This record gives sequence, structure tokens and C-alpha cells, in this order.
Amino acid sequence: MAPLSPETLWNISSENLLSLLDSHALAQAPRTVRFYAPSFMYYKTRYYHASPNLFPTVSVTGGACALNCKHCGGKILQTMQPAPTPEALFQVAAMLKRDGAEGCLISGGCQPDGSVPLKPFISAIAAIKRELDLTVFVHTGIIDAETVVALKEAGVDAALIDVIGSDETIKKVCNLNVSAQDYARSLLALQKAGLNFVPHVIVGLHDGKLKGEYEALRLIAAVKPSAIVIIAFMPIHGTAMAGTKLPAPIDVARVVAAARLMFPETPLVLGCMRPKAKHRAETDVLALKAGVDAIAFPSEEAIRYANAEGYVSSFSSYCCAQIYVDAAFRSISK
Repeated sequence: MAPLSPETLWNISSENLLSLLDSHALAQAPRTVRFYAPSFMYYKTRYYHASPNLFPTVSVTGGACALNCKHCGGKILQTMQPAPTPEALFQVAAMLKRDGAEGCLISGGCQPDGSVPLKPFISAIAAIKRELDLTVFVHTGIIDAETVVALKEAGVDAALIDVIGSDETIKKVCNLNVSAQDYARSLLALQKAGLNFVPHVIVGLHDGKLKGEYEALRLIAAVKPSAIVIIAFMPIHGTAMAGTKLPAPIDVARVVAAARLMFPETPLVLGCMRPKAKHRAETDVLALKAGVDAIAFPSEEAIRYANAEGYVSSFSSYCCAQIYVDAAFRSISK
């Protein structure tokens, strides 16, 4: 069979895509998968009980966000530990360390320009790295070169950034007056600074439909990310999009499969944000067939499928972005 191009895969019917996935054409040897269950969500199955303390999430804006995005409305921030000042951030990190944490994800709401206000916290982050020796990931939002360099010098281990490829989605859903090119410039700044960075692509953010995801992957293809995470829109109670239709599992799989073809040597993850229950079970198995290296908060169906197919698997309570450390590049394993 002739090599399948990402463009061809993106445009084939859902039925043909399912057949392709069932043929294991995208699954590469050796078959290994890493399962992640970080501390910000309760996770207990017959296969793994996640640590409640190992890798929590902290918000430098508390529950505040200037954008009030239609899909989130600040609700996700309410699940994070608040640390709205540099002093509070260090104190929270020290408390987490005492409670057994090995790292944390520093996040927060966005400012009107789409950036997370990390700059005032640089010295505190440097102290956390120097004095507490925690692994530190940061959610950046749109970010400028100066802040990236400061984060690198502070010792941040990796930056996580959502990449949206549709200008219409950016404005309609995120209430943000920027363009996809602003995300491209942020990616380039992260690469130039030499900071490990893990772009996230959100499937179905535009009313549950595919719009801009392929363009987001193309933006990411202009740089060399440490890993890539695919997540999916999930309606959150109390938000403007609470009643929006879920993206179809096959649409999530299409983005995963396109990413696998575009980035054959880059660790690829199905991330934590995605619909639950039956939808998650179906999505997870399709993602394994599409060639992911890792899944966050895997369904039991995915674990059973991986076991039945002979995958070598492991569990971790770290953030799934840790895959860039945990997994050797595919080119090394071939």
C-alpha cells in the first residue's frame, strides 16, 4: 500500500478511516503505551489508583480570567489550587512538596491578550525549582519571547500551550482578538528559547465540529515540539456551551491519526480533557489504533484493549506532558 499522506487521511470518509484504524496501519512497533493520571482529578480503577498529591495544578489568577471563554467560563480554574501572588505560589508549592508532590502544573486564567500572567511569578518559579526541586510545567497561553526566555532561565521544565488554528473559533469561542498566527509566533518563541514545549490541539472546540484542527497541526509542524497532546471539547455545566454537541469519537481519532502521520517521531498523547463514559471508551480505543504513545485518565476499555493486543503499558500520576521525558522518540525504538 502506498504511504498515506496526512491530507488524504484528513479527507477520507469516517467509514474508510475506521477501516484504516482497524487494519492497524498506523500502529507502529514496538507497541507501548503510557497511562497518566495526574492529581487534579480522582482516578481509581481495578488497574491503578492515582496519587492525590503527586502532580497537582495551581492557578496564579485564582478563579479569575479576563476572557470568560464560552467553553470554560473559568470553571476549570475552580479545580486548581489558588496562588494569586508570588509569595502564595511559593508557599503553595512548599506545602505540596511536604504533602509528597514531585511536581506541579502552574496555570491560570488569561489576560485580554490571551496570555497567562506568568511574568510576575518568574522569581517565585525560580525559587521553587532551586529550593524545592519540583518538576514545573506551565500553561502559557499566547506568550512573548521575553517571558519565554525568563521561564527558561527560571528552570521551567516544559511549557504547555493550546494551539487554535481557526481565527473564527478564536474570536467566537475564546472571546479573543488575536489570530492563529499569534499562536505560531508563540511556538517559535518557545523553540528559539530552547524551552521544552508541548502544544495541545483541542478537537471540536467550534460547536463540537472539526474546524481549524488540521491548521493547528500545520502550525505546530513549523517547529519541533517536545510532544503533542490531543484533547477534545467537553461541555461543562454552567458555561455558555454546556448544551453543545460532543465531537464524535471518530473526529478525535481523525486528528490523532493526522498528528501521527505528521509527527512520526514525536511523542503523541490523548490528553485529560475529553468527554467521559461511553464516548471516552470509544475514543480511547480508536486513539490506540491511531498510534498514540500515551493516554491520560484511560478508560478501562482502553486498558483491556491494550492488554489484549499485547501492548507494554505503564502508569504514572504525573501530568501526561511528561511523555516527552518518559518516551524515547520512535526513531530510536525502530
